[in-house]
Amino acid sequence: MIKIYHNPRCGKSREGLQILENSGKDFEVIKYLEDVPTKEELKTLLRYLSISPIDLVRQNETIWKEKFKGKKLSDEDILEAMAKNPKLIERPIVVVGKKAVIGRPPEKINTLL
Repeated sequence: MIKIYHNPRCGKSREGLQILENSGKDFEVIKYLEDVPTKEELKTLLRYLSISPIDLVRQNETIWKEKFKGKKLSDEDILEAMAKNPKLIERPIVVVGKKAVIGRPPEKINTLL
């Protein structure tokens, strides 16, 4: 099953959703601001993405700049920050099996389809 971690207010996320809709394949939409991923779920996503926690953070978000920027943070600290502040999670994330991509640019999603 294909999954997309989606924020309806984000243009890139909406573009990613459109790519999945156009694919004709079944998929599940996870509105991650409402259905917030746990730290364990984030760890799984990071494994599928083959990136470190900091690479999943939207570092231009106000929350990041005000609370976390410039601090020495462990991977666990960063995971905790994303779990408590899901707005910090880069989007959209599309998962197919045990592989995932961040849809920036949205066309990257096609590599999984």
